[in-house]
Amino acid sequence: MKGFVNPLAPRPNRLQVKSAEIKAWARLLAVLPEDTPVSVVELACRDEGCPDIETVIGLMEAGKPIRTIRIHLPMAEITIEAIAAAVMETSGRNPGVTP
Repeated sequence: MKGFVNPLAPRPNRLQVKSAEIKAWARLLAVLPEDTPVSVVELACRDEGCPDIETVIGLMEAGKPIRTIRIHLPMAEITIEAIAAAVMETSGRNPGVTP
């Protein structure tokens, strides 16, 4: 029965799908191997002048300190362009280009 879809099976919600998309974009733009852990979390931002919600991306490269990228947008509003700008800001180089 190839075509059977269990109607009771759990389905990923939109934020889970968006989180996976953000992780893939971050890996691509930061030029990370596929096995490098990347975390994505949406947090309440308490800094002055910061919007209510921000998205924090953690890049966990082996043997290096965790690189944190903060984007002052909710996860649902994150675009590849926002990640590219944030990666460039945190790394000091153009995203997707190895030195």
